[in-house]
Amino acid sequence: MVSTLSNLKNRKKLPSPATLRQDLLASLVVFLVALPLCVGVAVASGVPAELGLVTGIVGGLVVGCLPGSSLQVSGPAAGLTVLVLEAVHEFGAGALGALVLAAGLLQIVLGALHFGRLFRAVSVAVVQGMLAGIGLVLLFGQLYTMAEVRQPRSGVDKIMGIPDLIATVATDADALVPFLVGVGTIAVLVLWRKLPAGARAVPAPLVAVALATAVCALAGLPVATVEVRGIAEAVRPPGADAFDALGSVAALGTVLAFALIASAESLFSAAAVDRMHDGPRTAYDKELMAQGIGNTVCGMLGSLPMTAVIVRSSANVQAGARTKAARVLHGMWLLLFAALLPAAVGVIPLAALAGVLVHAGCKLVPVRQIVPLWRQHRGEAVVLAVTAVAIIATNMFEGVLAGLLLAVVKSAWETSHIQLDVRESADGRLTVTAGGNATFLRLPRMLETLEALPEDRPVELDLSRLRHLDHACRTVLEAWAEQRGATVEMVTKV
Repeated sequence: MVSTLSNLKNRKKLPSPATLRQDLLASLVVFLVALPLCVGVAVASGVPAELGLVTGIVGGLVVGCLPGSSLQVSGPAAGLTVLVLEAVHEFGAGALGALVLAAGLLQIVLGALHFGRLFRAVSVAVVQGMLAGIGLVLLFGQLYTMAEVRQPRSGVDKIMGIPDLIATVATDADALVPFLVGVGTIAVLVLWRKLPAGARAVPAPLVAVALATAVCALAGLPVATVEVRGIAEAVRPPGADAFDALGSVAALGTVLAFALIASAESLFSAAAVDRMHDGPRTAYDKELMAQGIGNTVCGMLGSLPMTAVIVRSSANVQAGARTKAARVLHGMWLLLFAALLPAAVGVIPLAALAGVLVHAGCKLVPVRQIVPLWRQHRGEAVVLAVTAVAIIATNMFEGVLAGLLLAVVKSAWETSHIQLDVRESADGRLTVTAGGNATFLRLPRMLETLEALPEDRPVELDLSRLRHLDHACRTVLEAWAEQRGATVEMVTKV
């Protein structure tokens, strides 16, 4: 009897045929969106194209089955492209797996220690600045790839070299032809949104890449295509020597950057996806651990790091996905494609993928939000701009740290408001009443007011209205009071 009731309960939990049908359709849409992005991110990261598919497969089949968020989709992200490319250049492609594995383990530990919710406390301006910096570096870097010209290493050099790139494209037919293929790809991506809803059912990246591939093949255009090695040859689990690189400070900084940026992007994506549907909300600590497990598996396979990606996740929700089955099935379609049709990747022009990533880089820059943000919260706009510029001028990790530091300083400055009120009594006695929060950041203003008081008048300094008085302020005020001698009376309840 108990067994029968248990079976009945389990049957009630099974999704209905309508739900399964909706998940199946959604998985196909997400697969078509993910395919060109997985390949494009891998190529832009300086690794074999197949590794992008491997990360997408792990994001679907592994992370897709784990608890956390039900509808967001994980895979290789354009937001980590710049950092991965830097890591491959500095440590070599063989060490990438070890770096990603270590980052995944760190994410698991952070999730187990309930750090998932803390990522929600990161300043939105820092995140927007991070994405803007990544987007600009990605955008300018992929312009060189569109022209089949070797791109400079640093973000500043990428931007400063644009005039020379324009001259090369204008004078060299070998650069002009692939560049026009990339421009055409971007044009399709931009114009696709203006078509009727029925036509937009097919994902724009897939259409843009397919059209560019067909035009290049039919016209016989001399453009470079993606190199295909096959998953079996591309997957290289890290050896013992790969882990030796983790002993350097630079490598540990890269691991920390992988873990923090991937975690932040995933959890911010989860918050955005939660606003798109009325289903179960994200369990942030579990989602962080799920991302860590996924990156650990990717590291074992020597593949790219993963994050939850808002583009694929929103496509999943908008396609009507109901359960985790949609994202798991999308991983299965990627696996079948990589196993049965790997040669199909080899005909894709590099310029077309670069065009997709240029478009993706533009979307990472919050152009529409900058002007309203400047009008309403100029401090936040400054944090955004400084973070973006710092990422371009240095690297991802240092740029984000600079943004976080500025955000903390800004918050400390804004919360340390202090009001000083000077009143004179009938007997000539001056009373200085301080209110608000007295921190070391406001010491210059406080001392300027106090030192401007007449020295031949008795003064009473009333600190009873202060909500906070830090040690630095107390020490300096006591020293100032001592210098004024017996004419000063300090009243404090802080």
